[in-house]
Amino acid sequence: MERFNRLILVITSTLEDLQKAIKGEIVMSQELDNMYSSFLNGQVPDLWTRVAYPSLKPLFSWFGDLTKRTEFMRDWLAKGQPASFWLPGFFFPQGFMTGVLQTFARKYKVPIDKLSFGYKVLEVPREAVKNSPNDGVYIYGLFIEGAQWDKESKVLADQSPGEMYASLPLIHFMPAADYSQPEDTYGCPVYKTSVRAGVLSTTGQSTNFVVCVDLPSKQPQEYWTLKGTAILCQLNDCYCCVLVAGELGLSLIHISEPTRPLYISYAVFCLKKKKKKK
Repeated sequence: MERFNRLILVITSTLEDLQKAIKGEIVMSQELDNMYSSFLNGQVPDLWTRVAYPSLKPLFSWFGDLTKRTEFMRDWLAKGQPASFWLPGFFFPQGFMTGVLQTFARKYKVPIDKLSFGYKVLEVPREAVKNSPNDGVYIYGLFIEGAQWDKESKVLADQSPGEMYASLPLIHFMPAADYSQPEDTYGCPVYKTSVRAGVLSTTGQSTNFVVCVDLPSKQPQEYWTLKGTAILCQLNDCYCCVLVAGELGLSLIHISEPTRPLYISYAVFCLKKKKKKK
């Protein structure tokens, strides 16, 4: 919560300073000028990204994402622990995962260094889950790149033609002692952003890496590794895709990379049409 409050405070103060600079009440510094240029280009200002969570979204989508994150945290604070958790909504998901393991370790008096997560993909929708599990947490809001989840076979499958990303169902993260990866599963890495790179942390892993989720698969692990299959906490939305999604009533998940040039052309057409009406 402190990190979100700090980010909101920076956003508020810099916007107020920019308004004063435009009116001539204070000097337009280089940072404020760069901030104004970022707004014109639909980018998140550097003044905000310095204190924000990792994200590759443009300004339009980034602000909407920030609103959802703060709403999630506010509801948790006001209404108590939710039945399921939106993992992408955390500033530092790794810290949340460690907290879940610590809770399990204290409950059963198990050394935390012997604990890790087991995983189970659930068939029920998130809205149908009213209570949290006895152990572990329910996680939602993840996307998978280079594959999709086959609800009928309950295994990983190749993605549909023209789609690079697919949403994952609710997943039960279950702490377990001396856990080992089951056979016929793929240890799918989870990343905060699609860059899949970050700063090397003290744990020896990238700061962009969250955890490996073992998903059932009929294919060997090498098959998905060669395809670069990974789970992402967020997608890279472009402004035009957001606009077209609103025009056509589509979800961003349906706008895949290969088809985005067509949608961008349509977005430009929609913008010109709206300008003519005005």
